[in-house]
Amino acid sequence: MKKPIDADDVNLIKLAREYSDETKARALFESWRWPNGPVCPRCGFNEAYKLSSKPGTKNKIRPGLYCCAACRKTFTATVGTVLEDSHIPLSKWLMAIFILCSAKKSISAHQLHRMLGVTYKSAWFMAHRIRFAMADDSGKKLGGTVEVDETFVGGKGERKTTSRRKTPVVALVERGGEMKVRVVSNVTQKNLGKCLHECVSKDATVNTDEHPAYRNPLKEWKRHDKVVHSRSEYTRKNADGTTSGINHAESFFSLLKRGVVGAWHHISREHLQKYANEFAFRWNTRKATDGERMEKFVNLIGGKRLTYRQAV
Repeated sequence: MKKPIDADDVNLIKLAREYSDETKARALFESWRWPNGPVCPRCGFNEAYKLSSKPGTKNKIRPGLYCCAACRKTFTATVGTVLEDSHIPLSKWLMAIFILCSAKKSISAHQLHRMLGVTYKSAWFMAHRIRFAMADDSGKKLGGTVEVDETFVGGKGERKTTSRRKTPVVALVERGGEMKVRVVSNVTQKNLGKCLHECVSKDATVNTDEHPAYRNPLKEWKRHDKVVHSRSEYTRKNADGTTSGINHAESFFSLLKRGVVGAWHHISREHLQKYANEFAFRWNTRKATDGERMEKFVNLIGGKRLTYRQAV
């Protein structure tokens, strides 16, 4: 299947000018969703034929409908993705995806609803479906030198109760590589140990601050280096030439909190993981262009569904 446009050439102006037409938008989406041709989302068979209406018939077949040559089920490129059953035009979906993939500090649902000309409820649900699809479910573990740190995200409260009102977020960043983010109920040895087991290879060198909850879980890892913030130590050059520090993890938290303060203003605990997924996805694709990042996102959406009932 030939791509209508190179991902490097994609920008918002081009999407609005050339792909506001639904036929062209569908062709672009299909070329990214199925780079080697249509694949049935139900049985996984890679041979299908396109259905079209016969001339003069009253029963029109909806555009973009395929039939699987194996299971004989019909499907479109949005079936089995977060876009399934959406009545919003695909051209607007492409613009929403591009905006969230390229906005470094994210964008609010109100801004999205004004830019796309959809209702606030639709914009809110679109944004949450896109964020849900950005989640990393590859199962690949981080290696090399991994920085681990935690922060609290949420509204302000009394000084003595701030940590109780806010939600802990753990960032695990492979230095020079990708990262993973986890929202936890509280910062304990059990929760931090679970994050480490899920995300970090045992052969990795783990860098943390002096938080005591890391001490016991990290006894199983190859090496644990910590920097002592209470002594104003934020990075340290070791005798073996390596550098210890958690500046990359703290940089991620800085971006995440810019999104909270500048775009969202308020986020609930139940949705925080999806918001964190959005920032983690952009971090992991930071070396790609906006168009390439959008194409990578489309490659992630297969097998992911989020209904409105689940979202609210």
